Amino acid sequence: MAGELDVDLVEIAATANPPVCRLMDYGKFKYQEQKRAAEAKAKQTVIEIKEVKFRPGTDDGDYNIKMRNIRRFLADGDKCKITLRFRGREITHQELGLALLNRIRDELADSIIIEQFPKLEGRQMIMMIAPGKKKPAAKPASEGAAPAAGQAA
Repeated sequence: MAGELDVDLVEIAATANPPVCRLMDYGKFKYQEQKRAAEAKAKQTVIEIKEVKFRPGTDDGDYNIKMRNIRRFLADGDKCKITLRFRGREITHQELGLALLNRIRDELADSIIIEQFPKLEGRQMIMMIAPGKKKPAAKPASEGAAPAAGQAA
């Protein structure tokens, strides 16, 4: 029958009972399948892990630049690995490093999820953060309230 119509017998679902087959052009079927796979791949988002390195003696200027970079990475949807490296005798003052990581956490508290709390690994203290969920429901409510107040006045 397929030979008479110049089409192919294509097995659609092999695991079904009985197996599902269709009469169709096999080349067209393969092309559509590739197109679907490429479209699914294009929709995927790859989350990268960006690392930002600090030291216990990081001054305010450098700190602000690194914080700006962290905010940009989070806005792009990437996770951040914040590494605090101790050198020499700095390791004896771990509380300074923990205070710096807590300061970072407090500044970004509204926009992050902490995946790994500060943890000492060798001579480095590491904290992993990910972008937090945005709340779009709050914005329309405040926008809707402002025009209503303006109309009443």
